[in-house]
Amino acid sequence: MTEYAKPLSVTETPIPGLVVFDLPVHGDARGWFKENWQREKMTALGLPDFGPVQNNISFNDAAGTTRGIHAEPWDKWVSVATGRIFGAWVDLREGETFGAVYTTELDPSKAIFVPRGVGNSYQTLDENTAYTYLVNDHWSPTASYTFLNLADETAAITWPIPLDQVEISDKDKAHPRLQDVTPMPPAKILVTGSNGQLGKALRDALGDAPHVEYTTRDTLDLTDPELGTARRWRDYDTIINAAAYTAVDKAETPEGRAAAWAANVTAVTGLATIAAQNGITLVHVSSDYVFDGTKDGAYGESDPVSPLGVYGQTKAAGDAAVATVPRHYIVRTSWVIGDGNNFVRTMASLAERGIDPAVVDDQYGRLTFTPTIADAIRHLLDTRAPYGTYNVTNTGEPTTWYDIARDVYRLTGHDPDRVTPVDTAAYFENAAGPVSPRPRNSTLDLARITATGFTPDDARELTAGWLSSPA
Repeated sequence: MTEYAKPLSVTETPIPGLVVFDLPVHGDARGWFKENWQREKMTALGLPDFGPVQNNISFNDAAGTTRGIHAEPWDKWVSVATGRIFGAWVDLREGETFGAVYTTELDPSKAIFVPRGVGNSYQTLDENTAYTYLVNDHWSPTASYTFLNLADETAAITWPIPLDQVEISDKDKAHPRLQDVTPMPPAKILVTGSNGQLGKALRDALGDAPHVEYTTRDTLDLTDPELGTARRWRDYDTIINAAAYTAVDKAETPEGRAAAWAANVTAVTGLATIAAQNGITLVHVSSDYVFDGTKDGAYGESDPVSPLGVYGQTKAAGDAAVATVPRHYIVRTSWVIGDGNNFVRTMASLAERGIDPAVVDDQYGRLTFTPTIADAIRHLLDTRAPYGTYNVTNTGEPTTWYDIARDVYRLTGHDPDRVTPVDTAAYFENAAGPVSPRPRNSTLDLARITATGFTPDDARELTAGWLSSPA
């Protein structure tokens, strides 16, 4: 008997992501009405905004009809239009909860959200039962499923009507026992720009798991007009965009300007479109260059952008494109130090070669080591932190490039007084080619990222460790 006038509410289950909703059903002598799927109200209660694209109905004539256990590569919103079912769900995803079981009855006043990779099955308890479900991918005969036998002894599901007394397809009878099931792997993660400094750090942070795909410009052209069909994008959960044009001064030339806009805007807009259309989380790395550096104090995530040069303009435009994606993280950073050529290694090399450099002393900020950025990205994804923009640099008092150079000389056993301070205008006045204007203040406020439980290491301590590691 359908229960009327229940408040809309959600109940967690032992299977992560599998949640049951009580639905308000309004009835009278004529029948009943319910909001079977109401995006605004249900997402407010924590349901993922999973973006359904297809609605299916399975009509069952007889009580006892039994189907499953099928784990599919998409999310499902399962409900009952008429009748009742006994539902059983088994976690068939890789991980600690593999094999966990949850059962309950569903009638028109209840629905359940079934995440990708959780095995779904049901047995009808009434005649003329209509079982309906929304999915967030179009059915495909080539989709990869995972199955479990309805009679599996480990799951030990207590079916209301014994399985030897009900209608089951031969295919469902042939599904494997749990010990023979190959768990469904996580949805794919795509990392672009994987040969760059940040890309290498992401390789270290994410490892070589089969579901993580690393691409370079040679293996995936992000500016290709056919990018939208270059992959089956519904198979991806996350795109981490570590590709960018970062030649700040060269961006001021006609050729560099075109290249910067192609990599930092056209390519990013393409990824943003793909992510929005396919429910993918897009992680994008931004820069302190989106600010003009005139603020007194650290820049927060909500401060208005005002870039000075072409590079900063393209990064700001790329950020704006990414911000349109419902599931996005913009990781804004500064003064990046990674594997390969960087300011710290350059200063160490100059010290060893007996060169006494002049280094600017009127630009302020903090160094950011690429492993810190990679770890922060992984933290945001693992903890499912609220989407949006996060500043990520290493910690410590803001300093200048001149101060950092002196630290490098001291840490490598050289006299820091060999470094001479110079202001930005004097440093660049004799430059051989175009020079991009730099923000004088690149200090970023870290309160938001630390509030999620991630506290970056101190920049000066990491500098010492970086210099002691092999080049």
